[in-house]
Amino acid sequence: MEQYKQEFIEFMVDCDVLRFGEFTLKSGRKSPFFMNAGLYVTGRQLKKLGEYYAKAIHDHYGEDFDVLFGPAYKGIPIGVATTIAFYELYGKEIRYCSNRKEAKDHGDAGILLGSPIKDGDKIVIIEDVTTSGKSIEETFPIIQAQGNVEILGLMVSLNRMEKGKGEKSALEEIKEKYGFDANAIVSMKDVIEHLYNKEYNGKVIIDDQIKAAIDEYYAQYGAKCE
Repeated sequence: MEQYKQEFIEFMVDCDVLRFGEFTLKSGRKSPFFMNAGLYVTGRQLKKLGEYYAKAIHDHYGEDFDVLFGPAYKGIPIGVATTIAFYELYGKEIRYCSNRKEAKDHGDAGILLGSPIKDGDKIVIIEDVTTSGKSIEETFPIIQAQGNVEILGLMVSLNRMEKGKGEKSALEEIKEKYGFDANAIVSMKDVIEHLYNKEYNGKVIIDDQIKAAIDEYYAQYGAKCE
């Protein structure tokens, strides 16, 4: 596993963004882990978050793209932070764009926030995490309506590796439905590999009890892998 991925896993734990215990998801599933990107709230945290996203996007999609599209709402700060980090790390100017939940009819009018999208643009969509692909369903037609553009792919922070609407993961379902790539900075497999029965900051984050709960969860909700 790349060094920045190991650091990102520890970063999520340090920021209390990735937690272990018992959580009820929007889907109604009882999950032994939960990720909340809304807890990245400081300048230092957002700076580091943008750097991790930029490195992962560079690994998967290179530098030959024009726009980072961050769906409202959580995609907005992530997109801004990542465009800054991409320039600082790779010297490449990437434009930032997001959608509004409701179109604005005065001033900076329209459905988009940030840079316009124009014919010929290559776009990477950036999100915190996806379990159902609902936000892509909402934003894909908005992006497509802007002109003759190419969506290279989606980048999220964590692949939960659980079933989406069918037997495959949400990321796999997005690939099949929309025809573009979908990746994550790290997967739960990476998280378990890095944290299971290993002491971090004086504490074992994933002990045998939590590992057993994760295994049980995946026995019921684990995605079918290709």
